[in-house]
Amino acid sequence: MRRRDFLSFVASAAALRPLAARAQPALPVIGCLSGTHLNPMELERLTNGLAAAGYKDGDNVRIEYLTAEGHYDRLASLAADLVHRNVAIIVTIGGTAPLTAAKAATSTIPIIFAMGADPVKLGLVESLNRPGGNITGVTFLVDSLGAKRVDLLHALLPAANPVGFLVNAENPSHDSETHEVETAIKAFGFDTVVQGVTKEADIDAAFQSFAQHHAGAVSVAADAYLTSRRGQIVALAAQYGLPTIYPREEYAADGGLMSYAPRPADAFRTAGLYAARILKGEKPADLPVQQADKVFLTINLKTAKTLGLSIPPTLLALADAVIE
Repeated sequence: MRRRDFLSFVASAAALRPLAARAQPALPVIGCLSGTHLNPMELERLTNGLAAAGYKDGDNVRIEYLTAEGHYDRLASLAADLVHRNVAIIVTIGGTAPLTAAKAATSTIPIIFAMGADPVKLGLVESLNRPGGNITGVTFLVDSLGAKRVDLLHALLPAANPVGFLVNAENPSHDSETHEVETAIKAFGFDTVVQGVTKEADIDAAFQSFAQHHAGAVSVAADAYLTSRRGQIVALAAQYGLPTIYPREEYAADGGLMSYAPRPADAFRTAGLYAARILKGEKPADLPVQQADKVFLTINLKTAKTLGLSIPPTLLALADAVIE
């Protein structure tokens, strides 16, 4: 090839290169919608699940995170924003509220959830085995364990009456969980002091109310917003000397007395694997809703000692983890 022809070829190729770059298809986007602050461990498990199936953020997929930071009234507009962006998949994080917002925003974009509520009971899927529609995911059913937490409190404090129950009033499943807990407490012949909260100041007022009603113990509802405020909740339980059982292990690790809960971080890896399968062409309707199959009892002996409590040997024998 003559030099002049070669230079002409190079110039033509250089001129075409930006056009070729622009012609490359855009990466599929996974929109993560959270009702509260994002949990780094859960997000790491999500990306690990994607990576195990060959997807890496920035290489062949893009992940965008939107959070309402505890202001659930923002979720509808955030979900609508993801739909407007025409994301490939929406992954909902942090409880039922983000899922209901995403469901209301789209019936076509695949939605994958990782939450503690029963999606069948809430009418979000047709069944666990055949969810139907555009929604599937993982449930660790933490809000169906309320009665068991009451049993554990009673095993520790058989004379505790009344029992306080702290619940997020904006959680779509709070009515069913409250009913379950009240029924369990009533079975012991005891009363319940229910405190619904929506913001930080409400939590302070709730514990003040528990103390004023001379609650003998407290159970905390399974809820992403409450978990995000666990430092405040654990501190208030200590301040008022209230033995409290919690729905996540993080509470006990942060100084709470007891927790009875699955380990939801593992659910996010499954959510990542499901996202990869959908990106490869599978339909949410054909992917069964997965369930957590192990629940862990954690007891903080240091906190028990501070509260002047002696943990019965039978209860200690049931514990999966003991913090000393």
